[in-house]
Amino acid sequence: MDFINAAILGIIEGITEFLPISSTGHLIIAEHWLGGRSETFNVVIQAGAILAVTLIYWRRIVSLLTGWNDPEARAYLGKILIAFGITGVLGLIVKKLGFELPTEITPVAWALVIGGFWMLAAEAFAAKLPDRTKVTLTVAIAVGLGQIVAGVFPGTSRSATTIFVAMLFGLSNRAAATEFAFLVGIPTMYAASGYELLSQFKDGGGIEEDWTALGVAFVFSTITAFIAVKWLLGFIQTHRFTAFAIYRILFGGALLAAASAGFLA
Repeated sequence: MDFINAAILGIIEGITEFLPISSTGHLIIAEHWLGGRSETFNVVIQAGAILAVTLIYWRRIVSLLTGWNDPEARAYLGKILIAFGITGVLGLIVKKLGFELPTEITPVAWALVIGGFWMLAAEAFAAKLPDRTKVTLTVAIAVGLGQIVAGVFPGTSRSATTIFVAMLFGLSNRAAATEFAFLVGIPTMYAASGYELLSQFKDGGGIEEDWTALGVAFVFSTITAFIAVKWLLGFIQTHRFTAFAIYRILFGGALLAAASAGFLA
């Protein structure tokens, strides 16, 4: 893999990982033009995006980890751990069952379109609810399950799924739902990336990697994810997620049309 392709894939990962438009879906599509990626490459560029979000939320993370004397901080951290635990247990079960992510364009495109319409409906419903910022046990369980759904269906988007299930199950405030979804995503994605990376090295997958290209992709992923998430957190203070839903519908529709016409395999 040359450095330009590595940089492009890193940028795509950084922009799409935490925006509700599906990083996996976009990267699968990019493969059709830029060539295939190794599992080690996938893990490394995802780690760059996770690092960016960790840096953005580092003060919040430190306050939660050191705030054991504060009942609210302790309860919030507990909900994060519950969601993480649910995802971890179910994720290992799915892995042990040998589930493989589909890599065809058509199911990814359908997930983008259906997810876009679901986002529009979910936000319209959540807008009718009282503005709630407290994370409940129900929200934590729903977010944990939502991460599994997103992991099984490429194109669904982990961030979109977790944000909107949080909003629908009681955390109706957009900013609060986004923060909880992202904070749950940090340990989840670190654990998943670590597990995958160890598996790859155990199987000898990292021996022939171009680590220089991986480093380029990692840097670009980190930088673009930092910018994208910072922008998103400001955007949702005054805007709904409608623009992202419309983008998903249009993009997914264009992919379905291209696949039907034979432009995409």
